[in-house]
Amino acid sequence: MRSRWLIPVAVAAVLSFAMSSASAPTAAWAQNPVDFGASHIVDTVDAVTARADEVTAAFDELYSETGADLFVAYVDSFTGVEDREQWADQTADNNGFGTNDVLLAVATDDRQYQLSVAPDSALTDAQLQEIETVAIEPALRQNDWAGAAIAAAEGFSAALRGEPVSIGEITPGDESPGGGAGGFLIVVFVVIAVLVLLVVGAVILLARRGRGRALPAGAGAPTGLQALPTPELKRRASSTLVQTDDAIRSSEQELGFAVAQYGTEVTAAFRAALETAQKQLSQAFTLQQKLDDAESDSEEQARAWYAAIIDLCSQANLTLDAQADDFDELRQLEKNAPEVAAAVSQGAEAVRARLAGSEESLATLAARYTDVALGTVADNPAEARERLAFTETALARATTRLGAGDTAAAAVDIRAAEESVDQARLLLDAVDRLGTDLAGATRQLAATVAELQTDLVTAGSLPTSTEAAAALPGVISQTEHILAEVRARSAAGRINPLEVMAMLDAANTAMDAALQGVRDAEAQAQRARAALNQNLLAARAQVSAAEDFIGARRGAVGAEARTRVAEAGRVLVEAESLAATDPGAALAASQRANSLAAAAIAGARNDVDGFAGQVPGGYGPGYRAGGSGGNGVMGAVLGGILINTLLSGGGGGGGGGGGMFGGGGRRGGGFGMPGGFGGAGSRSRRGGGGRF
Repeated sequence: MRSRWLIPVAVAAVLSFAMSSASAPTAAWAQNPVDFGASHIVDTVDAVTARADEVTAAFDELYSETGADLFVAYVDSFTGVEDREQWADQTADNNGFGTNDVLLAVATDDRQYQLSVAPDSALTDAQLQEIETVAIEPALRQNDWAGAAIAAAEGFSAALRGEPVSIGEITPGDESPGGGAGGFLIVVFVVIAVLVLLVVGAVILLARRGRGRALPAGAGAPTGLQALPTPELKRRASSTLVQTDDAIRSSEQELGFAVAQYGTEVTAAFRAALETAQKQLSQAFTLQQKLDDAESDSEEQARAWYAAIIDLCSQANLTLDAQADDFDELRQLEKNAPEVAAAVSQGAEAVRARLAGSEESLATLAARYTDVALGTVADNPAEARERLAFTETALARATTRLGAGDTAAAAVDIRAAEESVDQARLLLDAVDRLGTDLAGATRQLAATVAELQTDLVTAGSLPTSTEAAAALPGVISQTEHILAEVRARSAAGRINPLEVMAMLDAANTAMDAALQGVRDAEAQAQRARAALNQNLLAARAQVSAAEDFIGARRGAVGAEARTRVAEAGRVLVEAESLAATDPGAALAASQRANSLAAAAIAGARNDVDGFAGQVPGGYGPGYRAGGSGGNGVMGAVLGGILINTLLSGGGGGGGGGGGMFGGGGRRGGGFGMPGGFGGAGSRSRRGGGGRF
């Protein structure tokens, strides 16, 4: 009987409280770390609502000038963690913030704030302190809540451009934002509470009447990723893929440097961690490929896969993070900075000595092959010059900083130079690899043409009166047409052997089907092996070209192209493993790998072309290598060594990079410095704050 009178009594009590409290001062509304969703502003205390357009405009200007993305959270109190630093870090982690994402968190009742940037931010601690004390705190002290956000945006913009931070215009405001609506908010809260009590009461009564029937598992309000709308969940999955892919690429590169210095035995644990992370990322890319394929997925399935992608990437990052500190201790880059800088300089000279030969090789290839065939390496020597120019810039900065005793900053510059030399080497190696692959494909063409000509003779001698042979005339005509086209292209002097190989493969497939009943089992198996070898050769060449192109331009390449090349590599490995036991399945897999790699190249080229007009500092649509004014910065931006960097006056200050997070961030780009071995979150975020 108690449940019959409990609910109305509770409702009456709550309503009585509401009437007596409507004019009472508003109590503090504690707030755990927040979720930004698709917005850049979270304001639970109505601090900036009236000036939200001004704040948004300032954030947009900051992004257009520097690539930095500022997010602000206004709450009354930081709760759910130990202190304001953890609150800001947890918020950044929950929202998947990347290298270029900055957080300003303000607790208006507690009179505390916290600024949080990525660990590999180009901004020094001194610059961050200047932004805090000159731009943010003066506005907060006078309760200019919107002004603090605007001043923060202007301060970051100035610092990233190497300019001094200045105090902004301040408009004093109310100490308790949104306080005038306190009574109304309490009434609203109470009404909601009453409704909740009624619902709870109804659930209790229904549960009792249902004689023990349980509520569905997981009932209640969705939390975390489940609470995000599908478009935002998709965006986060895409962003996380790019950031994690970059972290793994940087870690692999850093591991290569360590192996060269210390050997494989000492670095075995790091190799194992990297391989585990690569497998986890591969699984994430496979899920993304399923989401991108032609088959439609239900929203429920898509959401599950997006969440799984984010989880797998998180696992990959944690796998690397577990080894990051030990790796830093092994390399001791700060301690050995002068020696490492000298080694990097020697490496740069060795690569520079190859430039002329690479340019000659490319000219020779251009006389044999079409522009399309050479599209992935056409500007590689010029891009390599850009990376080497940046190496000089970074090493010069490192020398200056070493002279000033700033070994930490010098180590960052040395790491950037090290990565730049490695990328220059990759660019030149890619020219050699493609030349070898195209030559191999050209040799294969002659054998394939000879086989098809033999098949034409065989097919022409067969009677066409039977039903099985009825398709022969059409197949013969198609094959003759393709062979004539191949001869015409060869006579023109410049061909794309991979494209021609695809044409011949189509003719081979049709002819094999037509002659299946004529050839004996051994002959069919021999032709199947020949077709498989041809397709594997083409797939290897395409996958290699795609990986080289993306690897040297990852600052511009997004998740779609990365997904295609990752899946192409996985399917190619599958094809090679099946070659001995199931040639038919291996053939299909090799053809799919070839197709995926071609799609990766096309997507990556589109990304690079679109990226060209977005980078600040004159990296316009007409840019090709050499557009950096001699310091190589724009090539480093494209390579993901530096992301959206601005060097003031072309001379220094405000620069940044993103070896670990190249191409990362919410909108692409960033301003962080090169990362080392570790995941996309392997270093604690930096920043400052306090009371105001």
